[in-house]
Amino acid sequence: MSTAIITRRASSRLSLLASLRSLSSRAASSLDADVIVVGGGHAGCEAAAAAARAGASTLLVTQRLDTIGEMSCNPSIGGVGKGHLVREIDAMGGLMGGVADAAAIHFRLLNRSKGPAVRGPRVQADRDLFRAAMQAALRRCSGLSIVEDSAEDLLLLDEGGVGGVRTGSGRTLRARAVVLTTGTFLR
Repeated sequence: MSTAIITRRASSRLSLLASLRSLSSRAASSLDADVIVVGGGHAGCEAAAAAARAGASTLLVTQRLDTIGEMSCNPSIGGVGKGHLVREIDAMGGLMGGVADAAAIHFRLLNRSKGPAVRGPRVQADRDLFRAAMQAALRRCSGLSIVEDSAEDLLLLDEGGVGGVRTGSGRTLRARAVVLTTGTFLR
């Protein structure tokens, strides 16, 4: 890989991180929301985007802005089982299918020699491109703000239910609904 490509990628990551931090500071001025989503992995990104698409003011709380949309060490989307899930998310206006297409480096139809019921489209994605494409997709969601902080505690309501989260920095974020999507990277 040439130095120019590496420099361009580093430069675009820095500008992407700066715009995510801008979203984070905008969220700080209006901390109350309809929905708070904790976690910036696949499920958190989809939940936050879906809530915002439905018209809810939404806060996505993540420990690190630059890891939103981070893929595991096996950067594939789809397959025999997960492929159905990706198509269902896509049919409901979700992000994962389009983001995977934008970051794809290899497409394959699994079980091609078998019947249609067991075939599964799979995409191998560039992890950096996937993360950048997911972050860009979230930036385009109106009604969605991103907060860089850790959710340390749930705010339990006297009448039952959850009314928000308390963050590691001591902030209290209140919402009518809290969605926990801590995933496999939980520490």
